[in-house]
Amino acid sequence: MRIICSLILLTIVVFAGAATAQAPSFQVVGTMSQLMVDIIYPTSDEIFYAGRDVPKTGPQWTALQHNALMLAESGNLLMITGRVRDENWIKDSKMLVDVGAAAYKAALAKDLDAVLALNDQLYTACVTCHQQYRPGYGRRR
Repeated sequence: MRIICSLILLTIVVFAGAATAQAPSFQVVGTMSQLMVDIIYPTSDEIFYAGRDVPKTGPQWTALQHNALMLAESGNLLMITGRVRDENWIKDSKMLVDVGAAAYKAALAKDLDAVLALNDQLYTACVTCHQQYRPGYGRRR
């Protein structure tokens, strides 16, 4: 009985310690502008314009896969502490994750039609966020 009680107590202590462990901290390195210009714009352009320079070889499909994966993960980068602005920001970032993940899956399958079919969803993810958070977006200069 003593052994069972000791094991139960030990289990509770271990799980309590795990539950109170600190979440990992993240260090924001680039500015929002750098993230957009250096990662999100180029990777989204690869998805938007995949039909212009159709991937034919294994390395070309791999490059498209890499861009789609980076696009999906950039949505996660938008949700780390220090970048999140509000609930809509999270919602918009998740749209980017979802479309990037779908593009990655389509590129893995070497399904160009499926990649191109995501253009409207990707456009919506970009425009929705920009309308809310990019001052002057859509206005003529």
